[in-house]
Amino acid sequence: MTYCVGLLLKQGLVFASDTRTNAGVDQVAISPKMHVFEVKGDRVIVLMTAGNLAITQAVVGHLRAAIEANKKGAKHLHNVKSLFEAAGLVGAELRAAFERDAEFLKNHNIDFNATILLGGQIKGEKPRLFNVYAAGNFIETCSETPYFQIGETKYGKPIIDRVVKYHTEMMDAVKCLLISFDSTIRSNVSVAAPIDLLLYRSDTLHADCYQRITENDPYYLQIRQGWGDGLKAVFSGLPNPDWC
Repeated sequence: MTYCVGLLLKQGLVFASDTRTNAGVDQVAISPKMHVFEVKGDRVIVLMTAGNLAITQAVVGHLRAAIEANKKGAKHLHNVKSLFEAAGLVGAELRAAFERDAEFLKNHNIDFNATILLGGQIKGEKPRLFNVYAAGNFIETCSETPYFQIGETKYGKPIIDRVVKYHTEMMDAVKCLLISFDSTIRSNVSVAAPIDLLLYRSDTLHADCYQRITENDPYYLQIRQGWGDGLKAVFSGLPNPDWC
């Protein structure tokens, strides 16, 4: 399984993804689910993937191949004019993957399962964040609901709902995401560190703040311990019911 989160804030964007992949309890590996497409000074586009790894790797591979081929008149992530167009390209690649692989997967009783978060900024427009579904259609987040999650979302959602708003300070959002990941990792063995974290500050047009956080990272351990101790302290201070 997977857990990925993208936040759209006034200060910019925050992306976080786990790196665990598994095909059964004895086939566990690490594979990045965050992919960065950057033309410094012009655009930063970040993809995070969930679902069947073979499908999502194929989609990302075709997107990179289109950039390298750079065929005359062909659109790719380094020349589209907007993030909306970029989301459309990703959706088209998902549809192409479905046409290519879905029947074969069905013959092996495997569902076509893939979801991709796409966010970033292209020069001339504001930062944006999209959720692209397996069917190739997509939605865009907004300041009222400034985040998307994909994968194993339920355990880490409550803290984001309580804390993250469009005007939340970026570093407060980072703390919130680490707590969200810790909650998910504690409750679901299919999600695990290392956690890939990328901060993008609006209008910089450069992805210059990336961190891979291991389970023994000192700051991550500090957040985990502080959050756990704080929850216990708050819980102990709550009044008992007087029903009977």
